[in-house]
Amino acid sequence: MALIEGTAPPDPGKARAARTDRVRSRMAELGVDALLLSHGADLPWLTGYEAMPLERLTMLVLPADQDATLVVPALEAFRVDHDPGLFAMRPWAETEDPLDLVAQLVGSRRSLAISERSWAVSLLGLQGRLCNASWQPASVVTSGLRAVKDNAEVTALRAASRAADRVARQLMGGEIPLIGRSEAQVSEEIGARLRAEGHNRVNFAIVGSGPNSASPHHEPGFRVIGAGEVVVCDFGGRLSTDGGPGYCSDITRTVVTGPPDAELVELYAVLHEAQAGAVRAATVGSACEEVDGVARRVITAAGWGDAFIHRTGHGIGLEEHEDPYLVAGNATQLVAGHAFSVEPGIYLQGRFGARLEDIVVATETGPEALNVADHGLAVVEA
Repeated sequence: MALIEGTAPPDPGKARAARTDRVRSRMAELGVDALLLSHGADLPWLTGYEAMPLERLTMLVLPADQDATLVVPALEAFRVDHDPGLFAMRPWAETEDPLDLVAQLVGSRRSLAISERSWAVSLLGLQGRLCNASWQPASVVTSGLRAVKDNAEVTALRAASRAADRVARQLMGGEIPLIGRSEAQVSEEIGARLRAEGHNRVNFAIVGSGPNSASPHHEPGFRVIGAGEVVVCDFGGRLSTDGGPGYCSDITRTVVTGPPDAELVELYAVLHEAQAGAVRAATVGSACEEVDGVARRVITAAGWGDAFIHRTGHGIGLEEHEDPYLVAGNATQLVAGHAFSVEPGIYLQGRFGARLEDIVVATETGPEALNVADHGLAVVEA
């Protein structure tokens, strides 16, 4: 990613050190003695290292009162870009029990928070070794902190979104053939194009055609796309700008393989109004539920309220879904640095559906939509 002339690239080590300081402050507020991080986004957020989802334990032990230690399988230790200023390393051999090592590092500390994504067998094993400990999810410490992105994270999200935009433009411009191809074939090509545009991982590439477009999380299959059909394409992945695990993209555009009928034109105009209104409403100080309400009221007033069957958005960062969630009942107020999707949809079961999604960042000067690919209903006749 190009840098502005005269600026230095962000220092990941400094960013992670600052995050660790914020985590320790939050631990002190909550009375958490040690944080135990394994699978999930918290570990790479603090260390730059993403644990492989294997049975071998990887766990960062972050006590409130001393330096952190990464317990990692010896055969994977070479994959860690180790910064001694951030954490110590304790590789373990195949004949060692890593749970014993973690228990030794925890010592007499009793108020513990552990990653929700940790294997259950790891938690059960630690509970057996640390009988007097109390347990809670690590998210009580980390989730609210991770939800507020720093400048480097916003820059990374912007780069991922711009790359996804390029693929969306290719889709809407007819460069990705649709008619006569299966949903799975189109999905595979979208994924390949995401990689060609710089993504190091494809998280999903939903392609729902005809009646399948009314299923928000449709699994692309063997159905062949025909002429005159609605096709909803929702895709995203992770793109790294610094050699780390990368930040996520997520975009949805709806196209039609032939001239749209009057009902579809009317429905999509309502959807476009709802999505644009929700983006405008995503200002610092606004409640998450109010952003959802803005989109929902537009769609309900048009008579399709029962067909909007999911929340308006979700947070995004190292994970494709994280805090904050734009949904009724979430009174959390947006702050500068919150990043999230805005993606209302209308789904007429058994017939067709439509969704329109951008990633948005709340800033002090107003919401910044990171996706700028055309928001109109594209007609693709190929």
